[in-house]
Amino acid sequence: MVTSPQKLDQQLQQVNQRLKLAQLGLQIEQRGQRLSLRGTLPPRPGSHRLRAHQQRLSLGLPATPSGLKAAEREAKIIAAKLLENTFRWQDYERVKGLGRLGELSLGEQIAAFETAFLAQDRSRTTWETAYAPYLRQLLKAAAAHPDHSLPELIYSLLRQIPADKRQRQVACTAFQGFCRFLGVELPIPLSQFWGTYSRRSLQPRQLPSDEEILAAYQQIPNPQWRYVYGLMAAYGLRNHEVFFCDLSRLVTGDPEGMIEVQETTKTGCHQVWPFPPQWVEVFGLRSPQLPRINSDLNRTTLQRIGQRVNQQFRRYGLPFHPYDLRHAWAVRTIHYGLPDTVAARMMGHSVAIHTQTYHRWLTLRDQRQAVARVLTQSECS
Repeated sequence: MVTSPQKLDQQLQQVNQRLKLAQLGLQIEQRGQRLSLRGTLPPRPGSHRLRAHQQRLSLGLPATPSGLKAAEREAKIIAAKLLENTFRWQDYERVKGLGRLGELSLGEQIAAFETAFLAQDRSRTTWETAYAPYLRQLLKAAAAHPDHSLPELIYSLLRQIPADKRQRQVACTAFQGFCRFLGVELPIPLSQFWGTYSRRSLQPRQLPSDEEILAAYQQIPNPQWRYVYGLMAAYGLRNHEVFFCDLSRLVTGDPEGMIEVQETTKTGCHQVWPFPPQWVEVFGLRSPQLPRINSDLNRTTLQRIGQRVNQQFRRYGLPFHPYDLRHAWAVRTIHYGLPDTVAARMMGHSVAIHTQTYHRWLTLRDQRQAVARVLTQSECS
C-alpha cells in the first residue's frame, strides 16, 4: 500500500513533535526519497570547527512509514550517545556497497580502510609491506579471541614484537592509521608501545670496498643483470629503482651522467649523479640492457620487483646484499665531500634519515675535517 506524500508529511510532523517534547535536540528531515537527521552535532573529522553546530546526518533510510519508524529509533539512540559523549561520526559513515562503517565486520572495515588508503594516491607497495601484514594479524587474532576488544587485540599483538625491532614501530603506524580511519580512540596511546628501535643503535654494516664491488661485477655472467648491478653501484639506487629510471641523458653522452628516478618509485622523482663518475664507463652504463621483468604496477608491486634483484644476487653467489651497494655509494659521497643535504636528496630520503643512517661515517668525516683545520692553522701560525 503506497502512502500519499501528504500522509507521510503528516506522520513526519507527528514524529518530530514527539522528539521535540522529549527535548532530544534532533529533528527528522525528508530530502528527496531519503531521511536525514538535523541537530547540534560535534564537528566532523577533519573539520576546522571546534564546537558542536547545526548539521545534517544522512540515515540512508527511505522516506516511507517504516523508514520513518526506524529514523525515530535512530534519533533516540543518537541523542543518548550525544548525552553520553560517545557519538562518533565514523559510525555513520557509509561505505559504498557495504553500509555503515560502524556496523561492518572487522574484515570489511579493513577492506574499506585499504580502499580509502589507496584512494589517497598512497603506494600499494606501502600498503602491502607496512599495513596489510599487521592488519591480517589483527583479523586472525580477532577470530581466535572474539571476546577481546579492538584495543586489547592491538596491545596484545604489539607486545609480541620485540621492543628493539623496527617492526614494532611499523605495526604501531599501521594500527594507528586504522584506528584513526575508524574514529577509535585507544585508551593507551600507541606512542607508549613505540619501542626502543633506533637507526643509531644498529650495528655498522661491513660495507664492500670499491675493489670488492668491481670484483663481484665480474662474477655475473648475464650482461643484463651486470647492467643492473653497475647502475646500482654507480648511482646508489634501491633495488626496484633500476627499472624506473630516465636514462636519456646518460645514453646521449651527457658528461655528468645524471639520471632521473621516476615518480612511480617509493620516494618519487629525484635526480642522481654517479660516484665515482668513471664507473659509468667501467660498467658500460651508456648502453642500457635491462632484463625483461614485469614492471606494470597494476599487476605487480615495487617490493616484488626488488625481490627479483635479491634473487639474482643469491643466484650468482655475490658476497654482499644489493642494499650494500647503496650504502657504499652513500659513504663514498661522504668521502668525496658531497653535502649531506644533496646526498640525501639524491637517495630520495630526508636529511634526518641520512644523518641517522650514516652517523658513524659522517662523524668520522667531520672529525677529520676539524683535525685538518686545526693542523693547518697550527702550521700557519
